[in-house]
Amino acid sequence: MKKPICFIGARGGSKGVKRKNIRCLLGKPLIGYTIESAIHSKLFSHVIVSTEDKEIASIAEKFGAEVPFMRPKKLAVDNANMFSVWKHGILQLQKLGYDFDVMVHRDCTVPFIRNKDIKGTIKLLTQKRCNGVFAVYRQHLNPYFNMVETNQQGFLQLSKKKKSPITRRQDAPVVYQMNGLFAIYVDKLLKYKTHLGPKILPYEIPPETGLMIDTEMEFKFAELLMKINKK
Repeated sequence: MKKPICFIGARGGSKGVKRKNIRCLLGKPLIGYTIESAIHSKLFSHVIVSTEDKEIASIAEKFGAEVPFMRPKKLAVDNANMFSVWKHGILQLQKLGYDFDVMVHRDCTVPFIRNKDIKGTIKLLTQKRCNGVFAVYRQHLNPYFNMVETNQQGFLQLSKKKKSPITRRQDAPVVYQMNGLFAIYVDKLLKYKTHLGPKILPYEIPPETGLMIDTEMEFKFAELLMKINKK
Protein backbone atom coordinates (compact mmCIF):
# COMPACT_ATOMS: atom_id res chain seq x y z
CA MET A 1 0.00 0.00 0.00
CA LYS A 2 1.14 3.54 -0.74
CA LYS A 3 1.93 5.61 2.30
CA PRO A 4 -1.06 7.77 3.26
CA ILE A 5 -0.87 11.53 3.45
CA CYS A 6 -1.70 13.48 6.58
CA PHE A 7 -4.13 16.34 5.95
CA ILE A 8 -4.42 19.09 8.57
CA GLY A 9 -7.10 21.75 8.15
CA ALA A 10 -6.46 25.07 9.91
CA ARG A 11 -8.47 28.13 9.04
CA GLY A 12 -7.72 31.54 10.49
CA GLY A 13 -11.21 32.62 11.54
CA SER A 14 -11.94 30.36 14.51
CA LYS A 15 -14.71 31.71 16.74
CA GLY A 16 -14.69 29.81 20.08
CA VAL A 17 -11.03 30.61 20.76
CA LYS A 18 -9.63 33.44 18.64
CA ARG A 19 -6.73 32.33 16.40
CA LYS A 20 -6.67 29.05 18.34
CA ASN A 21 -4.81 27.11 15.66
CA ILE A 22 -1.66 29.16 16.26
CA ARG A 23 -2.29 30.23 19.84
CA CYS A 24 0.58 29.20 22.08
CA LEU A 25 0.03 26.22 24.35
CA LEU A 26 2.90 25.97 26.84
CA GLY A 27 5.15 27.94 24.52
CA LYS A 28 4.29 26.23 21.22
CA PRO A 29 1.61 27.09 18.62
CA LEU A 30 -1.24 24.60 18.88
CA ILE A 31 -0.81 23.45 15.28
CA GLY A 32 2.83 22.66 16.00
CA TYR A 33 1.92 19.71 18.22
CA THR A 34 -0.10 18.00 15.49
CA ILE A 35 2.46 18.63 12.76
CA GLU A 36 5.35 17.32 14.88
CA SER A 37 3.33 14.29 15.96
CA ALA A 38 2.47 13.45 12.35
CA ILE A 39 6.06 13.84 11.15
CA HIS A 40 7.57 11.86 14.04
CA SER A 41 5.11 9.01 13.45
CA LYS A 42 6.83 8.29 10.10
CA LEU A 43 3.48 6.96 8.85
CA PHE A 44 2.97 9.54 6.11
CA SER A 45 4.51 10.38 2.76
CA HIS A 46 3.54 14.03 3.26
CA VAL A 47 2.10 16.19 6.03
CA ILE A 48 -0.14 18.78 4.37
CA VAL A 49 -1.75 21.87 5.90
CA SER A 50 -4.79 23.44 4.23
CA THR A 51 -5.34 27.06 5.21
CA GLU A 52 -6.37 30.40 3.75
CA ASP A 53 -4.26 32.24 6.33
CA LYS A 54 -0.69 33.32 5.45
CA GLU A 55 0.46 33.44 9.08
CA ILE A 56 -0.81 29.91 9.73
CA ALA A 57 0.88 28.74 6.50
CA SER A 58 4.19 30.27 7.57
CA ILE A 59 4.07 28.70 11.04
CA ALA A 60 3.05 25.33 9.58
CA GLU A 61 6.06 25.34 7.25
CA LYS A 62 8.40 26.26 10.12
CA PHE A 63 7.27 23.09 11.93
CA GLY A 64 7.93 20.97 8.85
CA ALA A 65 4.54 20.72 7.14
CA GLU A 66 3.93 21.37 3.45
CA VAL A 67 1.53 24.08 2.28
CA PRO A 68 1.45 23.43 -1.47
CA PHE A 69 -1.74 25.45 -2.04
CA MET A 70 -3.84 28.06 -0.29
CA ARG A 71 -7.44 27.28 0.57
CA PRO A 72 -10.08 29.56 -1.01
CA LYS A 73 -11.63 31.95 1.49
CA LYS A 74 -15.10 30.58 0.71
CA LEU A 75 -13.94 27.27 2.22
CA ALA A 76 -12.69 28.97 5.38
CA VAL A 77 -16.00 30.38 6.62
CA ASP A 78 -18.14 29.10 9.49
CA ASN A 79 -20.56 27.17 7.27
CA ALA A 80 -17.93 25.46 5.09
CA ASN A 81 -18.39 21.72 5.46
CA MET A 82 -15.65 19.18 6.04
CA PHE A 83 -16.19 17.31 2.78
CA SER A 84 -15.77 20.45 0.66
CA VAL A 85 -12.46 21.24 2.37
CA TRP A 86 -11.23 17.68 1.93
CA LYS A 87 -12.34 17.52 -1.71
CA HIS A 88 -10.59 20.77 -2.55
CA GLY A 89 -7.40 19.59 -0.88
CA ILE A 90 -7.44 16.17 -2.55
CA LEU A 91 -8.03 17.60 -6.03
CA GLN A 92 -5.31 20.23 -5.57
CA LEU A 93 -2.81 17.61 -4.41
CA GLN A 94 -3.67 15.30 -7.30
CA LYS A 95 -3.14 18.16 -9.78
CA LEU A 96 0.26 18.76 -8.21
CA GLY A 97 1.27 15.13 -8.68
CA TYR A 98 0.86 13.79 -5.15
CA ASP A 99 0.13 10.06 -5.30
CA PHE A 100 -1.95 8.60 -2.47
CA ASP A 101 -4.92 6.32 -1.88
CA VAL A 102 -5.59 7.05 1.80
CA MET A 103 -5.94 10.39 3.54
CA VAL A 104 -5.62 10.71 7.30
CA HIS A 105 -7.20 13.88 8.62
CA ARG A 106 -5.67 15.29 11.81
CA ASP A 107 -7.45 18.18 13.48
CA CYS A 108 -4.89 20.52 15.02
CA THR A 109 -7.30 21.30 17.86
CA VAL A 110 -6.87 17.72 19.14
CA PRO A 111 -3.20 17.73 20.21
CA PHE A 112 -3.19 14.61 22.41
CA ILE A 113 -3.85 11.97 19.73
CA ARG A 114 -1.29 9.18 20.13
CA ASN A 115 0.79 7.92 17.22
CA LYS A 116 -0.13 4.33 18.08
CA ASP A 117 -3.79 5.24 17.55
CA ILE A 118 -3.01 6.85 14.20
CA LYS A 119 -1.27 3.61 13.25
CA GLY A 120 -4.25 1.64 14.59
CA THR A 121 -6.78 3.51 12.47
CA ILE A 122 -4.71 2.98 9.31
CA LYS A 123 -4.22 -0.71 10.12
CA LEU A 124 -7.95 -1.22 10.72
CA LEU A 125 -8.78 0.59 7.47
CA THR A 126 -6.50 -1.65 5.41
CA GLN A 127 -7.50 -4.92 7.13
CA LYS A 128 -11.29 -4.54 7.07
CA ARG A 129 -13.70 -4.17 4.18
CA CYS A 130 -14.61 -0.59 4.99
CA ASN A 131 -14.38 2.87 3.46
CA GLY A 132 -13.07 4.75 6.46
CA VAL A 133 -12.11 4.53 10.12
CA PHE A 134 -12.85 7.28 12.61
CA ALA A 135 -11.21 7.53 16.01
CA VAL A 136 -13.89 7.89 18.70
CA TYR A 137 -14.29 7.64 22.45
CA ARG A 138 -17.27 6.50 24.48
CA GLN A 139 -19.42 9.44 25.51
CA HIS A 140 -21.05 9.50 28.95
CA LEU A 141 -23.49 12.15 27.74
CA ASN A 142 -26.13 9.98 26.11
CA PRO A 143 -29.13 11.04 23.96
CA TYR A 144 -31.08 8.01 25.27
CA PHE A 145 -30.61 9.01 28.91
CA ASN A 146 -29.31 12.47 29.81
CA MET A 147 -29.35 14.60 26.65
CA VAL A 148 -32.52 16.55 25.93
CA GLU A 149 -33.95 18.93 23.36
CA THR A 150 -37.04 21.10 23.16
CA ASN A 151 -40.16 19.96 21.32
CA GLN A 152 -42.45 22.19 19.20
CA GLN A 153 -44.07 23.55 22.35
CA GLY A 154 -40.70 24.45 23.86
CA PHE A 155 -40.74 21.69 26.50
CA LEU A 156 -37.80 19.39 27.17
CA GLN A 157 -37.77 15.81 25.95
CA LEU A 158 -35.12 13.15 25.52
CA SER A 159 -33.22 13.49 22.25
CA LYS A 160 -33.72 9.78 21.47
CA LYS A 161 -36.25 7.34 22.86
CA LYS A 162 -36.54 3.57 23.06
CA LYS A 163 -39.74 1.56 23.52
CA SER A 164 -38.75 0.64 27.08
CA PRO A 165 -37.65 3.53 29.35
CA ILE A 166 -33.97 3.50 30.31
CA THR A 167 -33.46 4.12 34.03
CA ARG A 168 -29.64 3.82 34.17
CA ARG A 169 -27.08 5.41 31.87
CA GLN A 170 -25.19 2.10 31.84
CA ASP A 171 -28.20 0.46 30.15
CA ALA A 172 -28.38 3.00 27.35
CA PRO A 173 -26.95 2.14 23.91
CA VAL A 174 -23.28 3.11 23.64
CA VAL A 175 -22.71 6.37 21.79
CA TYR A 176 -19.40 7.76 20.63
CA GLN A 177 -17.82 11.20 20.35
CA MET A 178 -15.91 11.79 17.12
CA ASN A 179 -12.73 13.81 17.32
CA GLY A 180 -9.90 14.87 15.07
CA LEU A 181 -8.60 11.64 13.57
CA PHE A 182 -10.11 10.19 10.38
CA ALA A 183 -8.55 7.67 7.98
CA ILE A 184 -10.43 7.29 4.72
CA TYR A 185 -10.00 5.98 1.19
CA VAL A 186 -9.90 8.95 -1.17
CA ASP A 187 -11.89 7.30 -3.96
CA LYS A 188 -14.72 6.38 -1.56
CA LEU A 189 -14.78 9.88 -0.12
CA LEU A 190 -15.13 11.44 -3.56
CA LYS A 191 -17.71 8.84 -4.61
CA TYR A 192 -20.09 9.37 -1.68
CA LYS A 193 -19.43 13.13 -1.33
CA THR A 194 -19.53 13.03 2.47
CA HIS A 195 -17.13 12.15 5.27
CA LEU A 196 -19.93 10.12 6.87
CA GLY A 197 -20.51 7.74 3.99
CA PRO A 198 -21.30 4.02 4.31
CA LYS A 199 -19.02 1.43 5.91
CA ILE A 200 -17.24 3.66 8.41
CA LEU A 201 -15.74 1.79 11.36
CA PRO A 202 -14.94 3.16 14.83
CA TYR A 203 -11.50 2.96 16.40
CA GLU A 204 -11.87 3.54 20.12
CA ILE A 205 -9.34 5.77 21.90
CA PRO A 206 -9.09 7.00 25.51
CA PRO A 207 -11.23 10.11 26.19
CA GLU A 208 -8.28 12.11 27.49
CA THR A 209 -6.46 11.76 24.15
CA GLY A 210 -9.49 12.93 22.18
CA LEU A 211 -9.92 16.31 23.87
CA MET A 212 -10.89 18.84 21.21
CA ILE A 213 -10.17 22.50 21.94
CA ASP A 214 -13.14 24.61 20.88
CA THR A 215 -13.59 26.87 23.93
CA GLU A 216 -11.47 28.83 26.40
CA MET A 217 -12.33 26.27 29.08
CA GLU A 218 -11.08 23.42 26.90
CA PHE A 219 -7.91 25.38 26.20
CA LYS A 220 -7.33 25.59 29.95
CA PHE A 221 -8.02 21.85 30.27
CA ALA A 222 -5.42 21.21 27.56
CA GLU A 223 -2.82 23.31 29.38
CA LEU A 224 -3.48 21.41 32.59
CA LEU A 225 -3.27 18.02 30.84
CA MET A 226 0.03 18.94 29.21
CA LYS A 227 1.52 20.01 32.52
CA ILE A 228 0.40 16.74 34.08
CA ASN A 229 1.82 14.72 31.19
CA LYS A 230 5.17 16.54 31.42
CA LYS A 231 5.41 15.61 35.10
